[in-house]
Amino acid sequence: MSVGENVDLAILLPALLAGLLVLSTHVPLGRQVLGRGIVFIDLALAQVAGLGIILMDTLGFEPHGWRVQAAACTSALLGALLLTWTQKHWGQVQEALVGTLFAVAACAGLLLLAHNPHGGEHLQDLLGGQILWTSPHDLIPVVMLYAAVLAVWFSFRQRLGDLGFYLLFAVTVTASVQLVGIYLVFASLIVPALAVRGMHDRLQLPMGYAVGALGYVVGLLLSALFDLPTGPVIVCSLVLVMILTWLIKGRKGVVVSAAR
Repeated sequence: MSVGENVDLAILLPALLAGLLVLSTHVPLGRQVLGRGIVFIDLALAQVAGLGIILMDTLGFEPHGWRVQAAACTSALLGALLLTWTQKHWGQVQEALVGTLFAVAACAGLLLLAHNPHGGEHLQDLLGGQILWTSPHDLIPVVMLYAAVLAVWFSFRQRLGDLGFYLLFAVTVTASVQLVGIYLVFASLIVPALAVRGMHDRLQLPMGYAVGALGYVVGLLLSALFDLPTGPVIVCSLVLVMILTWLIKGRKGVVVSAAR
């Protein structure tokens, strides 16, 4: 069998659509996250949402039932409220607290899965995602949610404040992590924002979408052609497109400036 026979558009197109949907919200939110200097907030809230999913699975609920969705969303919202409170009282160490929340949620999830015979499989699905198993039907509620998120963001982002931002972010990440996994949630949020950092404000959003879309297209094709895990390949492809963007624009030292 040639590698070309692995490219099944009936599988790849829904997966690509899922990726583009995630980018629709994560590119604008990623610019805000980078500007606020809280890069790991998405990892933390995604892991907290994942902890809610793991808890419900441990209790025996169906993985895609409404109770699991409610638990994931509630967990992420509670995490968002906690981060809003820490931002108010200990803002100078907020990034450290975000990292701590991520570590605690991740370890709690590992403990819950410790005696689960399928724990390794569940953890892999949560981290790397199952984007190739996405069906058009799965995307309908995500489209509705993301449309509402984008409407709120572009209409009221100047008035959201810390609480509004964290809550909106938590709801968005809850849907995204179940669609593409934690690694892709982080990469979709941060990599396009890093790629366009320093460009003219009017170019950053369209260029961020372009970088993200190209990364997903390349990643999906490489994954299909060489039968590799899709999520990790897309993450690597996004980073590759980011580096190529820097090289094309001659943006030397951008990593240093972004880190500051």
